[in-house]
Amino acid sequence: MKRIWLLFSQTVTVLVAAYFVVATLQPQWLGRGVSIGGVSVLETPASLPRPPGAAPAAGSFAAAAKQASAAVVSINTSKAAAKNPQLNDPWFKFFFGEQGAEQPQAGLGSGVIVSPSGYILTNNHVVEGADEIEVILNDTRKAKARVIGTDPDTDLAILKIDLDKLPVIILGNSDALQVGDQVLAIGNPFGVGQTVTGGIVSALGRNHLGINTFENFIQTDAAINPGNSGGALVDIGGNLMGINTAIYSRSGGSMGIGFAIPVSTAKQVLEGIVKDGQITRGWIGVEPQDLNVELAEAFKLKPEAAQAGGVIITGVLQDGPAARAGIRPGDVITAVNHKQVGNVSELLTAVAGLKPGAPAPFSVLRDKGPVEIAVTPGKRERPKLQR
Repeated sequence: MKRIWLLFSQTVTVLVAAYFVVATLQPQWLGRGVSIGGVSVLETPASLPRPPGAAPAAGSFAAAAKQASAAVVSINTSKAAAKNPQLNDPWFKFFFGEQGAEQPQAGLGSGVIVSPSGYILTNNHVVEGADEIEVILNDTRKAKARVIGTDPDTDLAILKIDLDKLPVIILGNSDALQVGDQVLAIGNPFGVGQTVTGGIVSALGRNHLGINTFENFIQTDAAINPGNSGGALVDIGGNLMGINTAIYSRSGGSMGIGFAIPVSTAKQVLEGIVKDGQITRGWIGVEPQDLNVELAEAFKLKPEAAQAGGVIITGVLQDGPAARAGIRPGDVITAVNHKQVGNVSELLTAVAGLKPGAPAPFSVLRDKGPVEIAVTPGKRERPKLQR
């Protein structure tokens, strides 16, 4: 028995020694040997590329990225140089030459194809003031784009190109997003080419940022950089959730705080511009303020009213929609059309989303208790430009 055990031990020792010798001197005998740049390396079967059509690795977002990326485009804009009137002065030319002439301006951004007809969603600030707009598809096709309409209040714009067989993104339901959901940001940062970054939804309903008139941003930590503006924020199914718009940054690059306009807002703008040629928003004619303890005491509201939240009305336009419906100073609006409002920005956005001429329920808190008032909003006029 001892002799058999000794023979077994010697055999195992020889085999282990042979394995180490082969692994050191001829590793290709133990796996798949390949040559990279003339250098022989070992490649295990697990590291081999997946064959075309194979299922993606577990946890991969390759399918979502592939589905959405085809419909995300790069946008190049150009603006002709403004001519300096002093260049016509011969004395100016004599002393300064042509150095006073301004140079043409070029811009860079992204966009999302949302219709087989060639409609593209992007940011207004990407195309604002542009004399020429070129769209470059992910399949390298190029086309000149024309602006169908813009909405500076939400920083959205609609472009149109004339090409066949356009890839189209699927519009998702941004109202169903939750903090912690995984998302992908797709665009053309810094002009390096189409790039996909990943992260989660960090927050919802961000406002008071001073970016747009109507703010209801999706916040994400997916890397968004200059050039990503107008690009797509998609879920793990490749469905469009938002239009990437802005970042918070001290360096000009991504710091993990990016903002996207929800697709629910983008759809309203798209429908209004394409169907009616303009955006029609609701208006009720009130002066609202965020409710606090001091205002509650000034209007002799119960202490619990300030704790309940809402927006207090400090002024009502005479003969305006709110006045005609019975809303008065001191009322606290807590919900519009069954949607809770907690601050002035949310109230402004909720009222703007109402259809002019169609009555909508407003939940109002008064000194004697809650009441519901039907208000028929009017049409919100766009502010006139100051010249």
